[in-house]
Amino acid sequence: MYIIDAETSGENIAKLNEAVGKLIEKEGGEIVRMDDIGIRRLAYPIKKKTDGYYVLFEIAGSGQEIAELERRMRVNDMIVRYITVRVDEDRKKADKIMAKRERRTSKRSKFRQTEETAGATAEA
Repeated sequence: MYIIDAETSGENIAKLNEAVGKLIEKEGGEIVRMDDIGIRRLAYPIKKKTDGYYVLFEIAGSGQEIAELERRMRVNDMIVRYITVRVDEDRKKADKIMAKRERRTSKRSKFRQTEETAGATAEA
């Protein structure tokens, strides 16, 4: 995610987003998702600015593209702040938890079906 100065023109923001996308693909990464969030209020003033234009990129790759991306963001005057967060480990944990919940739910539903069918045969 990066925050662009809110006073930057829409054309320059579009060019920057396109350049970031091309850089990611050139370095061997893949853009999973790109959210153009828009102008939001900053949590605290940065360089006497209170608003910023937020853009979120979700990237799948080796990490080499992240190093180059961060290097370029550091020297870009339009970008006020940026942050990169690794989420693959968190996703693996979340997937395991969801799989466990689904297995538990399917076991419960099988148990309920046998109770219902047993009740139906007792009435007949």
